[in-house]
Amino acid sequence: MYESVIEFTLDTICPWTYLAKRRLSKAISQIPSDAPATFTIKYLPYQLYPKASQEGEDKYAWYRKSRHGDSEEKMKMYTTLMSAYGVAEGIDYKFGGTVANTLQAHRVIQHYQETKGAATADKIVNSLYKQYFEEERHPSSPETLLRAATEAGVPESDAKDFIADESEGMMDVKMLIQEQAGNGIDAVPYIVIAGRKRDLTLEGCREVEVYEKALKQVIKEST
Repeated sequence: MYESVIEFTLDTICPWTYLAKRRLSKAISQIPSDAPATFTIKYLPYQLYPKASQEGEDKYAWYRKSRHGDSEEKMKMYTTLMSAYGVAEGIDYKFGGTVANTLQAHRVIQHYQETKGAATADKIVNSLYKQYFEEERHPSSPETLLRAATEAGVPESDAKDFIADESEGMMDVKMLIQEQAGNGIDAVPYIVIAGRKRDLTLEGCREVEVYEKALKQVIKEST
């Protein structure tokens, strides 16, 4: 049995990474259980807005200004498009709330990925995405992070202590972000599926069928 690690570089305030995660997860779920390869997602950090403060600013205004030339018309087109894409994957995108620095969110993801494993990290990422994009919550407040950790099965006392110590694991996260930049990654989602013979890289958000084709290629080359 070949065990493939899928390196998924993301930022939890990037709507395209949420969409890509849903589509990739759907593709993985369609792989037969008796296939000669298994797939595990490993999350890697990227910051879409590294200069953001922890307090944050209005999400809608920031996306409109930074991504759409401060054009209300273009922003409306974008929200309509993302909403339609989201509905197809069970995501109810909302565009209000606060955009803020995501370093603390990445710190929590990486810590529990290392200490509790891939399944726990996956649940944390799911919760962070849902809270930010569907419930208009702050992306990295202590309350958001605590809810994500406890929903993933982390004991509340453990999560509270780790979240309160904002320096623990921070250096490791910053080094990972620098490493991603050093690898030439300047946009997310950025997905690398490890294969026995070669790795397959998928940049940007792709359709479910594209992810499924890549997974099947890795399976084919694993035997």
